[in-house]
Amino acid sequence: MAPVSRGFRGRRRQGVDASRVPPGQYVVDDFPVLSAGPTPQTGLDDWTFTIGGSLDEERTWSWEQFVALPGETFTVDIHCVTKWSKLGTIWTGVSVDRLLEDVDTAAEFVSAFCDGGYTTNLPLEDVTDGQAWIAYAFDGEPLEAEHGGPARLLVPHLYLWKSAKWVRGLTLLDHDEPGFWETLGYHNRGDPWNEERYWSD
Repeated sequence: MAPVSRGFRGRRRQGVDASRVPPGQYVVDDFPVLSAGPTPQTGLDDWTFTIGGSLDEERTWSWEQFVALPGETFTVDIHCVTKWSKLGTIWTGVSVDRLLEDVDTAAEFVSAFCDGGYTTNLPLEDVTDGQAWIAYAFDGEPLEAEHGGPARLLVPHLYLWKSAKWVRGLTLLDHDEPGFWETLGYHNRGDPWNEERYWSD
């Protein structure tokens, strides 16, 4: 397995609304970093985003085309499987609903694929209905590479490993296909409120 990157730590935050914190989590002020392997460095001229798989016609955007799509700025809490949570994070990106507009598919699952060979799997119902975005800015600034830039999938209602860094596309599937961390024993869905950290949970 590839080495785990630096930054796997955080400062606990005091005086938070406990109703926003899933069981077993603690709140941090900073933004810890945990990655398997080196951080990919992809130039914007070379970046594309593709939706393929089980659909009528594959769709691909260049960086300029992607950031020209109607985007939105939104505030969400995020939760890492390593037990830290960060509340009130502000992101900008394009909703997966927007990307799937007019897509004709019978798919029930999606696999996110990324630079560096990382993948993660999700039910399609977990990335639609206003629940997921392809985010390219954090706190009003371009998303840094260590946090998944130029763009990452963001699915805040699930543990953060499902929000794949350095995302380059989504493959629509008629079957479930476990991704990188899932094949290493992490839970197939990853609901923080049910503490779905590992296959045994």
